[in-house]
Amino acid sequence: MNRWKDNHQRVYRKSVSSDNLVNYNVVVRETDLLISSDSDLASIALESTYKYRRYLESYIDIHPDFLTSLSPVPRDKLVPEIIKDMIEASFLYNVGPMASVAGAIAQYVGRDLLMHSENVIVENGGDIFISLKRKSRVGIFSGDSAFGFKVSLNLRSDEMPLGICTSSATVGPSLSFGSADAVCVKSYSAVLADAAATAIGNIIKDKKDIRMALRFAQRFKRTIRGVVIIIGDHLGAWGDIELS
Repeated sequence: MNRWKDNHQRVYRKSVSSDNLVNYNVVVRETDLLISSDSDLASIALESTYKYRRYLESYIDIHPDFLTSLSPVPRDKLVPEIIKDMIEASFLYNVGPMASVAGAIAQYVGRDLLMHSENVIVENGGDIFISLKRKSRVGIFSGDSAFGFKVSLNLRSDEMPLGICTSSATVGPSLSFGSADAVCVKSYSAVLADAAATAIGNIIKDKKDIRMALRFAQRFKRTIRGVVIIIGDHLGAWGDIELS
């Protein structure tokens, strides 16, 4: 993603199973989080969301290119970790730093909540930070494609925490230069997964590009654990992916 995500088309929120957890929303302007945890931590999550948004907004006030650039901006050592992570992700995948903003907020708020709950899911505009003590399943929403809500990722407890982030040219407000209905990336980092999903999505102009996009993803084996690409009635996958 290359801008703050808005509240458009949240139907994909049905795609995360969170049995036996408490579900609640935290909304701060464009940031709209659906959170699941062992207990209601809404007040802590709200404070955390404000904190990370303040970091980003203050930095953007001084460096407006951070918000608008579609390519990496100069590294800056004297900034909060969330901004460092976003800049590093942009260099790794050659996208703008805001390509990872939704994943970054989900991850950083999620990490804060893990200090108060063993089980945490934070969903932000279709990008997810997930850390559970049990196996789980996350659906991949691909709009009007042949796969729609029919495909899910199975996740093991021993591989979490994870970032599961999706970019789409046809669903929601994502800025994508491709045509994919869904590019879902699995990574140990939601920041990297969000940036990677944008970069991979930009490659796909046609179903014939799926193989090329998967080869591109394989170049980043250290950061991408798996990817699923959906366009129309075609699906491609690579990596440590178990679909159901």
